[in-house]
Amino acid sequence: MKESQPQAEVCLKETRAEAFSMLLHYLYTGRASLSSAREELLLDFLGLAHRYGLQPLEDSTSEFLRTILHTNNVCLVFDVASLYSLSVLSAACCSYMDRHAPEVLNSDGFLMLSKTALLTVVTRDSFAASEKEIFLALCRWCRQHGEGAETQEVMSAVRLPLMTLTEMLNVVRPSGLVTPDDLLDAIKTRSESRNMDLNYRGMLIPEENIATMKYGSQVVKGELKSALLDGDTQNYDLDHGFSRHPIEEDGRSGIQVKLGQPSIINHIRLLLWDRDSRSYSYYIEVSMDELDWVRVVDHSKYLCRSWQNLYFPPRVCRYIRIVGTHNTVNKVFHLVAFECMFTNSPATLENGLVVPTENVATVASCASVIEGVSRSRNALLNGDTRNYDWDSGYTCHQLGSGAIVIQLAQPYAIGSLRLLLWDCDDRSYSYYIEASTNQQQWTKVVDRTRMPCRSWQTLKFDKQPASFIRIVGTHNTANEVFHCVHFECPAQLDTEITEGSPGLDSSDPGVAFQQPRPQRPSRTHSLLPSQPSSSSSSSSQSHH
Repeated sequence: MKESQPQAEVCLKETRAEAFSMLLHYLYTGRASLSSAREELLLDFLGLAHRYGLQPLEDSTSEFLRTILHTNNVCLVFDVASLYSLSVLSAACCSYMDRHAPEVLNSDGFLMLSKTALLTVVTRDSFAASEKEIFLALCRWCRQHGEGAETQEVMSAVRLPLMTLTEMLNVVRPSGLVTPDDLLDAIKTRSESRNMDLNYRGMLIPEENIATMKYGSQVVKGELKSALLDGDTQNYDLDHGFSRHPIEEDGRSGIQVKLGQPSIINHIRLLLWDRDSRSYSYYIEVSMDELDWVRVVDHSKYLCRSWQNLYFPPRVCRYIRIVGTHNTVNKVFHLVAFECMFTNSPATLENGLVVPTENVATVASCASVIEGVSRSRNALLNGDTRNYDWDSGYTCHQLGSGAIVIQLAQPYAIGSLRLLLWDCDDRSYSYYIEASTNQQQWTKVVDRTRMPCRSWQTLKFDKQPASFIRIVGTHNTANEVFHCVHFECPAQLDTEITEGSPGLDSSDPGVAFQQPRPQRPSRTHSLLPSQPSSSSSSSSQSHH
């Protein structure tokens, strides 16, 4: 407000006249020509927008700068973005530098980075240049800025154990920028550590499958290699469309994928051959040198089928090995598709198993009903909780014989379930539920055998590993058949029914607990809720 005083001129320090003129034009017209301005002018213009709190202008200028990043300007733009705490623009610069690390290290702009910006760049695991290239670039930066107190801090960003002994002796030692003790410590770490325990750098390409020919990936071990990475997840049968390996006790066989370059991954998707009801067991390992392997997924004790969505803590790797340990039909492991990537939305894990938040008992999630009778296969999992009556829309089993069994695509850590019991009249049911990972050992997670239950059941229990859920009816006040309309896990409601209650979900309108009426003598033991229809077997009976 200095112009309100008798002052003819106001001095704006650290402000370039050309940038300020451009700002005045914007303030009076609402327009600014960014594409015709020089990069240096744009950065000054961005600084003025930030200084005067013009947020829309700051955002627009940052967005434009993101579109014109290249090797020669990215360091300068990153320095300015870091100075003004522009997180989106900073992230874009870092991503660009990660993908073009060797070129950035050799650019003039790299030598102009501030120390803070420099360390932010080179300490990232995703800054995927060789350690020798990083060392030499940091040497040039230190000489450019004077070898003073900052030198040791800057040179400490080099991951010396990743360099070969020859590089340490012939490149690092003669520079004089690393102390003899630091060099000896690096040699000791290199010689005594597991290869996969070293702090490797890797390429980071978020949310994109890098196991493709586009990124230089290839299948180096396994039979019928060409089918695995072709992207075709529809056209496969008994004879083609998959890669395979014989299942052996010693685990020497496997299907091995070599990535185009060391990469950071935390998510893998597999498509196991699923044209029949067979299941597989397997484990996955990663490596940098094909000698030291780290297991990131272990489903060797679980039965799995179809699509597998797997998560694990981020790892830098060059090689990925999938080893089948079991097939319920024969001694061959069949893999139709393989994908790997880094995702910014990883799943919660418990003892290596995914803790799902969305319902995984759906056909879309490759779950299936493998035991139980219904007019329509997987009616229990189709999400339809409205259209059911006396004749259809439910899955059932005879009391005292059999059960309703759901197979999930992969093992999950499950802590809740939700059922809809058939409720077109006032009958009530009793039941219990068990969970298993292999269909041999079962753990009872819900016991409703001593209480009358009807309609919606929302059930919570201590988390259990589960690939299979078995629902066993023990009583029906109307007849000798247990009927279930809908199943989901985990439960998709906030309202919970804890162990020991009748299992009613008060959040569903119109559901009220009623005392069961005496069983009607005229009821038959038909699988239908009312009239006899023992001939109405369904497609799911073929899975008995």
